[in-house]
Amino acid sequence: MATNDQFKALVKSHADRDDSQFYSVAMQVAAKAARSGQDKFAQELRDMVDALRKREPESSRVASVVPVSQPRGELASLLTVSYPTARVADLVLSQDLSGRLRHVLHEQRQRDVLSRHGLTPVRRMLLIGPPGTGKTSTARVIAGELGLPLFAIRLDTIITKFMGETAAKLRLIFDALVETRGVYLFDEVDALAGDRAAANDVGEIRRVLNSFLQFLEEDPSDSIIIAATNHPQLLDNALLRRFDTVMDFALPDEQSVQAVIRNRLAAFRIGNLSWKRVTAAAEGLSHAEIAIAAENAAKRTVLSGRTQIRTDDLVAALNDRPRPSAHRVATT
Repeated sequence: MATNDQFKALVKSHADRDDSQFYSVAMQVAAKAARSGQDKFAQELRDMVDALRKREPESSRVASVVPVSQPRGELASLLTVSYPTARVADLVLSQDLSGRLRHVLHEQRQRDVLSRHGLTPVRRMLLIGPPGTGKTSTARVIAGELGLPLFAIRLDTIITKFMGETAAKLRLIFDALVETRGVYLFDEVDALAGDRAAANDVGEIRRVLNSFLQFLEEDPSDSIIIAATNHPQLLDNALLRRFDTVMDFALPDEQSVQAVIRNRLAAFRIGNLSWKRVTAAAEGLSHAEIAIAAENAAKRTVLSGRTQIRTDDLVAALNDRPRPSAHRVATT
């Protein structure tokens, strides 16, 4: 059944007339029920949500996904905007990371209270870790939880061979932070903020980094800046001092592996799985790769006319995913 937090979220979203949030929480309740073996109730709840969504007027559905404003002019080539509906419950994170993320959200929701005491909430975050471990998903969750647009910065269009142009484009981005409060994601930020002491560095790159650091330091906005990288060793040390918090994402442990698979296969019967074999096969894989493998096993199950996931199918799907090591587990 629903948790206390989910009940409160359902009531709040109903009071706010936030249908999108209401349906999102209802689907989370359905997924939890399915994981608890209440397959019939879970399916009935999903069907109810689908039916209600279809009954919404066309204008209501369009209004819920059309952004309030879109980047225009040159800014449109530098940013892509989305309005995520993801929630913390959608993420599989370690207890430490989950607690830190919830604290960031709490500070943001209480920013007026903090302001009255001369304090500011966390709003500059650096996320580091291997690909597929939840960095971009965390940015989506922050935007979704706070009801803010997510602006992804396109570094491929910002960085040019002319330093002056790059700095001017960065200035446009930071001006946008002031004009439109949102979550601004600088993915692969090492492209902008590489170590200035590197032997192969050139003067132009150093000046770009200096501009970026200056913009970060002087930014007066209420927007949330999230920088993410798979290669923290490439970052200049000065960048670390510009961020309020640094969150280190790692490959999932056995408990997280099970959580990812249970979430992805909530609509299927998985009570017969040999978790020892499954977690062994998932070793070295990221959260994203495990989710893809689970989906591939689900498709094989559906096409075979079954509703129960077989251990062999899931292990085979996990073994098919790429990973740094050559780790593989036999399916027999």
